[in-house]
Amino acid sequence: MRILIVEDTEDVADAILSHFSRQGHVCEAASNLEDAAHFLGLETYDLVILDINLPDGSGLDFLKKLRASKNGVPVLVLTARLQVDDKIDALDFGADDYLVKPFDLRELEARARAVTRRKHGANEATVSVGNLHCNFAAHSVRVDETDIELTRREFILLEAFMSNLNRVLQKEELYSRLYGLTGEAGLNAVEVYVARLRRKLADATLEIRTLRGLGYQAVPGGRAEKPS
Repeated sequence: MRILIVEDTEDVADAILSHFSRQGHVCEAASNLEDAAHFLGLETYDLVILDINLPDGSGLDFLKKLRASKNGVPVLVLTARLQVDDKIDALDFGADDYLVKPFDLRELEARARAVTRRKHGANEATVSVGNLHCNFAAHSVRVDETDIELTRREFILLEAFMSNLNRVLQKEELYSRLYGLTGEAGLNAVEVYVARLRRKLADATLEIRTLRGLGYQAVPGGRAEKPS
């Protein structure tokens, strides 16, 4: 997943970022609403973890504006408030879930997985396309009954394709998922990882198409495109 963490308490933000990065997710952190709006204007995210109390305003007001602009990115709200009304406000303004501080990072991770699965219409941890079975929570992949070993970035790429079946994904979008905003490789790295993924999923009923000048598209029903 690509995650934006909007939290002004430095040690909390660092702990969340480190935890999700270790799980193979690409994360950016914003300490205020201005920076958060800037990030959301530049990139597409799978999840926003949003604190309520921020130095330049209310996270709830930010969430309300986000939904008013028809941005449907999943949002998990962090709050130090225990009042029921605050929780109701968060959900009414468009939050997908909330978590009260202090919290266990493992619970935050579990809630993040649940929120993004619901958003993609998947109620189970395992998402299947024909004979290809991917468990996002366990980072496991099977083709028929054979386990497929993927690297962290190969799994990120497969997750992007599985969550966006039939949608054309631009090379730049895939690159940002793999490397974040501060990329450490050239755009050609996307081609390398797509080629590796195709080889490993050669027997899967998933075709990863190259659309020249547009990007890549994962289509269910066929065999994966054979490497040349």
